[in-house]
Amino acid sequence: IPSFSLKGRIIYEGQDLYEPKVDPVEVRRRIGMVFQRPNPFPKSIYENIAFGARINGYTGDMDELVERSLRRAAVWDECKDKLQESGYSLSGGQQQRLCIARTIATQPDVILMDEPCSALDPISTLKVEETMHELKKEFTIVIVTHNMQQAVRVSDMTAFYNAVAVEGGSGKVGYLVEFDETANIFNNPKQQSTQEYVSGRFG
Repeated sequence: IPSFSLKGRIIYEGQDLYEPKVDPVEVRRRIGMVFQRPNPFPKSIYENIAFGARINGYTGDMDELVERSLRRAAVWDECKDKLQESGYSLSGGQQQRLCIARTIATQPDVILMDEPCSALDPISTLKVEETMHELKKEFTIVIVTHNMQQAVRVSDMTAFYNAVAVEGGSGKVGYLVEFDETANIFNNPKQQSTQEYVSGRFG
């Protein structure tokens, strides 16, 4: 993207992910991503799970991997009898859990979730949050959410970010205000702007 610019570094396991020598395919294998809106592949439910594992050289029992991944994402019971149907045949909440299953099938170290429940109804949101509670026993999960109640429910640690306008009106720049245990952020924050945000005075 010609207009893109970057300042700073993102360090993962001691490695700057933006160094030229870093293989982006390897980064994507070790750091999975679940997007704001469900985005199943235009393939069967089975192939949504098997595809990533296959291209990453998985040589084990594929049927077992598909079942295990769907079970861990709490969607197996809802799709076990229609694995050859399109991923698009599932409801929105089921599609999002399918995408979670697709992500964990490649055994990443970290899962990034970008507002994974913003397009879902409350019941589907609850199921995704329950899935996250189970998965965080094995994976590091980083979730972005504007839903403060969700942050309280699902997170152990919370970072509050804010933004300031750039001089000259050329946009905004984000910065980290505060990072602490979730209970401290919401009940006893150190920064006034954090207190004002979590108490609803702005945001």
